[in-house]
Amino acid sequence: MSTDRDDNRPPVLAHLRFAAERSSFSGLDLAERFRRIHRTNLWGAASSVSGLGSEDEATANLRQRLPGLLRELGATSLLDAPCGDGGWISDLDIGMPYTGVDVVPELIDDLRGQPARDGVSRSFLLADITSDPLPRAGAILCRDCLVHLSFANIAAAIANFRRSGSEWLITTTFPELRTNIDCEDGDWRALNLALAPFNWGAPLHLLVEDCTEGDGGWADKSLAAWRIAELPHQLEWG
Repeated sequence: MSTDRDDNRPPVLAHLRFAAERSSFSGLDLAERFRRIHRTNLWGAASSVSGLGSEDEATANLRQRLPGLLRELGATSLLDAPCGDGGWISDLDIGMPYTGVDVVPELIDDLRGQPARDGVSRSFLLADITSDPLPRAGAILCRDCLVHLSFANIAAAIANFRRSGSEWLITTTFPELRTNIDCEDGDWRALNLALAPFNWGAPLHLLVEDCTEGDGGWADKSLAAWRIAELPHQLEWG
């Protein structure tokens, strides 16, 4: 399979910074890796420890269109897994109960300390999305996360989402990517979830984010929705 389009994409800051600090992650488990990323602001965004993709400009189209996507899916509750620092979604009126989960205790403590917003039910849980029990929701939002996980932990997260009994998964994909590669947990690479080893096929809904990072080299970055019950139960090449 040709990877010419993939090779022409510009480097991403999250990957460059992880590569420079790779040795400092040796021996750390998944939770410790993301605590270190948070503590050092490894992904390098000025206004969000969750990275460049969580800053205001990067989420402008998403903030405008996500509530409509949730209505289209018929979701009545949202599980944001992981929620990171909760910045871009904190003031968004999604019109339904919201639960944010993250593996970094400091993030959850900060979010729990924020004042309640009138008319919106919001709660926050400390949890590892690959292993800890998760509440059932109409939709799970897993944005900018699977791109940081190894294939093994992506499979674990999807299995855990399935165990929650939630209906929809809304997650990041790059539909023009030609091939998927594995990575170390905490690193970054793009994923096209329609292709091997995921083989999820075309999503039922696609929200293009209008990503401008890398001078438009990642313009196909999208949130895509699949029914969790219809996802394959294992990763397979070919």
